[in-house]
Amino acid sequence: MTEKLKKIKFAVVGYGHIGKRHAAMILNNPECELVAICDNDPKQVHSPEDEKIPFFDTLDAMLTGVPDFDVLSIATPNGLHEEQAIKGLQSGHHVVIEKPMALTKAGCERIIFESLHQHKQVFCVMQNRYSPPSIWLKEIMQKKLLGDIYMVQINCYWNRDDRYYIPGNWHGTKLLDGGTLFTQFSHFIDIMFWLFGDIKNISGKFTNFNHQRLTEFEDSGFINFDFVNGGMGSLNFSTSIWNQNLESSITIIAEKGTVKVGGQYMNEVQTSVIKDYTMPVLPPANPPNDYGLYKGSAANHHYIFENVVNVLKGRETITTNALEGLKVVEIIEKIYLLQSN
Repeated sequence: MTEKLKKIKFAVVGYGHIGKRHAAMILNNPECELVAICDNDPKQVHSPEDEKIPFFDTLDAMLTGVPDFDVLSIATPNGLHEEQAIKGLQSGHHVVIEKPMALTKAGCERIIFESLHQHKQVFCVMQNRYSPPSIWLKEIMQKKLLGDIYMVQINCYWNRDDRYYIPGNWHGTKLLDGGTLFTQFSHFIDIMFWLFGDIKNISGKFTNFNHQRLTEFEDSGFINFDFVNGGMGSLNFSTSIWNQNLESSITIIAEKGTVKVGGQYMNEVQTSVIKDYTMPVLPPANPPNDYGLYKGSAANHHYIFENVVNVLKGRETITTNALEGLKVVEIIEKIYLLQSN
């Protein structure tokens, strides 16, 4: 079989909500093949389709038992990403890593070092870049249609209550979760970095309104900063919204216009007033990932796996590369350092 026709073989580690989504995207892509699943809870495998695929209860067992695959897809708790990515790379596999890439910048650097040493690719899952409003924002920023950026405000107000933070689960722990910005809102920090670049002169305030018995970290914060490239910004976030997500929005005030993209998942262009510019009609955004009692970001994971295939077959470049994944973690780490100073 020629390289162009060859299927890309995947193994998935972590088979909860996100791991099952990874598996579904792989199974639905005609250029992909799912060859193994790994999870420390055998009960996660419960459908007839799952039972057709070799199952392992440890990553080491899977790497030994099924050595012949191309990509390790990591959908485990945040605190495991670094160790598992390095193991996958050392075993000769490319890796796809759910956000965040790791819980420290140093951890991301270790992953990148190993990927360069092994000549393997690292794909970071930041699927919100594929939403039509995000693509549109990137286009107007690249064309400098707004001129100088004055102010950027990002608001992320979600619900995460005891339906999400279940006792005994990894969510809410510093060791495996890491914090609200890592697990809930790193997608929007990625969009901010993607559009405006790095930040400096960071100040902020954090509190835990109603998650004291649920999490080991804050549930809300106000963060202010300057962009290295010019302009000032703020990030306001909370998971204390009652019962359901409220909004994820970005407002841009600039020399030649004002833009706001809002909705629950930064999925609706609500304001576009730009000098000498007519707003195009955008394709509809995909719905959010629905986990039953709560919802997450847009269901764009299929684009991630299409990108993996296209990169490995030499058709295009990585959508979110390892250095970008590192920068998101570095920004969050710098924000969280405020709490210890």
